[in-house]
Amino acid sequence: MEKKIIYDDQVTEKLAGHYGEILSQLGEDPRREGLEKTPERVAKSLQYLTQGYDQDPEAILKSALFNEEYSEMVIVKDIEVYSMCEHHMLPFFGKAHVAYIPNGKIVGLSKIPRVVDAFSRRLQVQERLTLEIRDAIQRVLEPKGVAVVIECAHMCMQMRGVQKQNSTTTSSAFTGIFMKNETTRKEFINLIQAKLH
Repeated sequence: MEKKIIYDDQVTEKLAGHYGEILSQLGEDPRREGLEKTPERVAKSLQYLTQGYDQDPEAILKSALFNEEYSEMVIVKDIEVYSMCEHHMLPFFGKAHVAYIPNGKIVGLSKIPRVVDAFSRRLQVQERLTLEIRDAIQRVLEPKGVAVVIECAHMCMQMRGVQKQNSTTTSSAFTGIFMKNETTRKEFINLIQAKLH
């Protein structure tokens, strides 16, 4: 079920005007049948793809915090990531794997993918996205450690530029015990690679 988004009519109108001009500059006729509504569709699409600017990732986490003495690793893996590269405004997409080791507090499991979405639905670079997810979880939960690994394919590398269709980019960020303890970090890597289900 698709999440509903309320579009700002003024923003839609302004963006659509710009996209109509862009189509003209590219040699197209924005009034022809196939393109007539394209500027408006693109304007709404961009508002949807950048809705993360209107979301507060830390508030998302704080909305479902619970006191719990569980102190083993909690992993949410294979979280779908869809974002837009800020350099070329082309998509990059893949999966995020997020873990933390609680220190008296746990968070509702659905909130971690929501945090990933809140940061990824902005103009991004994968490296910053990885750090933002890690840092928000670290600040709010104050766990013993946080681990984030993101694997993505980037359309700016596959459709243009070097045109390497099979390349993926992996980024990682760690805090606390994941950074200091190699055994814990290896356990996390092994668990995100394992097919347990």
